[in-house]
Amino acid sequence: MPEFRLSGFVELRPERAAQVSAELEVPNFSDLDTLLDDVDAVTIVVPTPHHFAVASKALERGKHVLIEKPITATVEEADELLAIAQRTGAVIQTGHVERFNRAVRAALPYVSHPRFIESDRLAPFNVRGSDVAVVLDLMIHDIDLILTLVNSDAGTIAAVGIPVLTQTVDIANARITFESGAVANITASRISRERVRKVRIFQPSGYLSLDLAAGNGEFFRLKKTDDLHALVASGGTPDLADFVERIALEAPEGEPLKLEFESFAAALGGRAPVVVSGSDGRRALEVALRIVRDIECNAPSLGA
Repeated sequence: MPEFRLSGFVELRPERAAQVSAELEVPNFSDLDTLLDDVDAVTIVVPTPHHFAVASKALERGKHVLIEKPITATVEEADELLAIAQRTGAVIQTGHVERFNRAVRAALPYVSHPRFIESDRLAPFNVRGSDVAVVLDLMIHDIDLILTLVNSDAGTIAAVGIPVLTQTVDIANARITFESGAVANITASRISRERVRKVRIFQPSGYLSLDLAAGNGEFFRLKKTDDLHALVASGGTPDLADFVERIALEAPEGEPLKLEFESFAAALGGRAPVVVSGSDGRRALEVALRIVRDIECNAPSLGA
């Protein structure tokens, strides 16, 4: 990416540091302070419990940060990062990469007042990310997407989940009722045999089905609704093919991670606003932690 010069990285494991440094031909800095002396921005991909310590040090020095999701381990930490960024003028972007998924980009122009959203994110087990509950590891992607689609604050939450392979929750389901009246049903699992990443959106104008893994989808849009309602009211049996049109959802090709970094560059260059702000990251984290707490309330024996 011509907008950036890759200065280097910090990796505490000597063998891994040597491998990455050789492959990318960039230096491994001995510590974070030394790296910060040489950069304008950093991307933070350390384990979630360490996000705050690394990000706060960078932000205090006025360095821009792209923080992988979840933004921090607690809402209080997220609030402190936002306060530091406001004081120093540094930019925070949160790494909710699904915002750049081709299917999502294609669907957004058609989303209008969704009433019910169903999301399934299933994946085989991976040790990476298993230090936190699946809600913070996988489900938080869909929480951020749904908050974006609904554009309303979360109201009531009912959630269940269980640990299977780890000491934290490995499979979970949450039902969120938003202040707008919209409802979302979200399932996330990291103990599945196959990968599934699908979202279905029901709204007054029709139904959208998105396959995030394939990066495509379709919109079944109602047309001539007045005629349809009149026919139903008269007791007739409608041929839905006459009243529904199928629209293939298409957007320009683009690798989501690359698009995410390009958006970060555009924000730092003042050419565009931050796509997924620190406030967005805080909002998704707050809902995710509410889900985790509700799971714990429903199964108090998990902590035994």
